[in-house]
Amino acid sequence: MIDFELLTTYGPRMLLGLMVTLQLVLTSAAIGAVLALPLALARNSDNRLINAPARFYIAFFRGTPLLAQLFLIYYGAAQIRGPLETVGLWWFFREAYLCALFAFAVNTTAYQAEILRGALRSLPKGQTEAARSLGLGRWTALFKVQLPQAMILALRPLGNELVLSFKASAIASIVTVPELMQATKLAFSRSFEFQIYIWAALLYLVLVEGIRRIWALLERRLTRHIHTSPKRIAAAH
Repeated sequence: MIDFELLTTYGPRMLLGLMVTLQLVLTSAAIGAVLALPLALARNSDNRLINAPARFYIAFFRGTPLLAQLFLIYYGAAQIRGPLETVGLWWFFREAYLCALFAFAVNTTAYQAEILRGALRSLPKGQTEAARSLGLGRWTALFKVQLPQAMILALRPLGNELVLSFKASAIASIVTVPELMQATKLAFSRSFEFQIYIWAALLYLVLVEGIRRIWALLERRLTRHIHTSPKRIAAAH
């Protein structure tokens, strides 16, 4: 049975935690989207001085647990507080939310960069050759020819990465970020009602399903020129 008194007491706090979760994940995803393209291009570069650091970055952040990365940033920063204060960065690393945001951003940047790298690699080489034959420069060909096609290929994997980030956001509660899971744990510690965790699971489910449906709608919208219905084909003939 649903305890409506309990829901009235702790529901608003859990909704506030949900807002923090949304802010944390969407902000880190936006930062990752900005940084992923340069990193993907560096990873695809034939220059080893450019390729090697990008390869190491992607391998490190994709090959280690997000929890370990968060601990390394949040607790590791405290070990070098003096140097951070000297360069004026301690104000950033002393805040749990900012450390979590930083950890999520560098993590999703690696995943998004690898997705874009694979999408760019999968394009036929003839696309680049055709662009060059038309007199397009390297960067013009990238942004006008290659990237639009690569983004269509990467759209679904990027959506999956966003969904995984939302589910992984519960990790931020370990460093006391007041997101949904932290609000849930606090409510449980005061009420000892297990159904609070069921509410949290339902909120995560609604959130993830909502993101999935929005992303599917976006994908259909952006790829509508690719799919031609049989009725339109018949009408054309």
